[in-house]
Amino acid sequence: MPTDCISYSETNYFSNLILDYLAQKDELKAFYHRFPELSNFKAQIGEKKAAFSKEHREVLVKVLREQYKDLEITGEVSGNIEALAENNTFTVVTGHQLNLFTGPLYFLYKIVSTINLTFILKKEYPDYNFVPVYWMATEDHDFEEINFFNLNGKKFKWNKANDNAGKDAVGNLSTDGLDEVFKLFSAEIGGGKDADRLKELFENAYLKHENLTDATRYLANELFKEYGLVILDAQNKELKKEFIPFAKNELTEQISHKNTLEKANALNDLGYNVQVNPREINLFYLNNGLRERIIEKDGEYFVNDTEIRFTKDEILKELEDHPERFSPNVMMRPLYQEVVLPNLCYIGGGGELAYWLELKDYFEAENVPFPILLLRNSALIQSEKIDGKRKRLNIKLKELFLKQHELINRKVRKISNIDIDFSPQKQHLVEQFQEMYKLAEQTDKSFLGAVKAQEVKQLKGLEKLEHRLLKAQKRKLEDEVSRIAELQNELFPNHGLQERRTNFSEIYAEYGDQLIPELIENLNPLEANFKILTFGKG
Repeated sequence: MPTDCISYSETNYFSNLILDYLAQKDELKAFYHRFPELSNFKAQIGEKKAAFSKEHREVLVKVLREQYKDLEITGEVSGNIEALAENNTFTVVTGHQLNLFTGPLYFLYKIVSTINLTFILKKEYPDYNFVPVYWMATEDHDFEEINFFNLNGKKFKWNKANDNAGKDAVGNLSTDGLDEVFKLFSAEIGGGKDADRLKELFENAYLKHENLTDATRYLANELFKEYGLVILDAQNKELKKEFIPFAKNELTEQISHKNTLEKANALNDLGYNVQVNPREINLFYLNNGLRERIIEKDGEYFVNDTEIRFTKDEILKELEDHPERFSPNVMMRPLYQEVVLPNLCYIGGGGELAYWLELKDYFEAENVPFPILLLRNSALIQSEKIDGKRKRLNIKLKELFLKQHELINRKVRKISNIDIDFSPQKQHLVEQFQEMYKLAEQTDKSFLGAVKAQEVKQLKGLEKLEHRLLKAQKRKLEDEVSRIAELQNELFPNHGLQERRTNFSEIYAEYGDQLIPELIENLNPLEANFKILTFGKG
């Protein structure tokens, strides 16, 4: 399959923070431990090996066996689960919300990046085993972020939600009501072998499992079981027991706030947008369909917007007896992940890496190794037919990423049979006024303001004429303008990145079973560039 790439900076879709991280700017080196270069994993392996106990491995394997007991799994998945009991096995992790039918396309890219890094590491370090892990964000409660997906420009939304939607952890939500989404999805996706496979996946995942956690586990396993992906639901009492000391530190010493605020402020001082601002306590209370913030005031602990309250001794006893009721928020979840997994690297999008960069001091304060942070692969998928249209319109790949009006203006100027660039005339005008400035200084300096005003007026007049001429040429070249806009709209739905809006089913319906193998073949997580993948069918 033909592949091309452009730099992340040329896409104009990535923040300065991420671009500077990829460039290893000196001012950011205090915010991470090791940069994601292959040679740096040797030291990371040694550090994690020394910190992760055999007892932790035994708990992890026991939990995974239990979570997979009702799933049909491959030898690759089973082998990876059992390998985690050995002290020469390590994980590479990505995390993602339980988006309906995987949500945006980049869900696949995150997992493919994770799988491919384990392959690369195994080749470089053959004495060790590396397991790709998808950490399901079962404890999130932002239902509105996950209850839809986009297909063929249409939004398929789960409207008949549970009463607890937005209050409870999303993993607990019943799949009731998704039969209606399935009917609409089936009608839209149509017939044929690939469409039938998609309908089967949706039906088996959401209509044959009772909650969103089980449905998502089934779906992700079906898509990636051949590659040994291990899927973890960390909302588990046995795993939460291992996190008790860190949750206790949070409740009694507010340790995450104390050790992330400085880094957040430092990022802000460097001119970067701070992704997440830490709270004084970064734990939620999770019980009986409720997930709400824990707040400490005058030595007592309150669950926000409820009548639930604890003394210090009571909340610490609650933690010991029911650790599963204490749910880390976005600032503590990374630490929880690294406590319960023998992990080397976290793979995430730009927004995720931005908040991870606030956490290094917190990890050091808790004496937990800080993982290597790697930006997930990003890609644009197109057909040979679309690529042919682009070439006939003489549009360069990087020009596709321009704002539509910029792209159209640029191409109209280029294909027009008259010159719509008034830059020479503007330059000539400026030179003429320089002579007038000299004359005014020699005669009457009070005249300078009038000269300046006239220069501005005439330059604006030229710009207005240029704009009107460009507009007239757009009308004259209406067919070319329409084809340019149509091409870009097909590749950039709603003028945004395809990977952030389009669901995988739209691509799968066209390319079928070749989709994931082609992604595995062509996305290298250690190549820091944006890929354009051209599929042969379509």
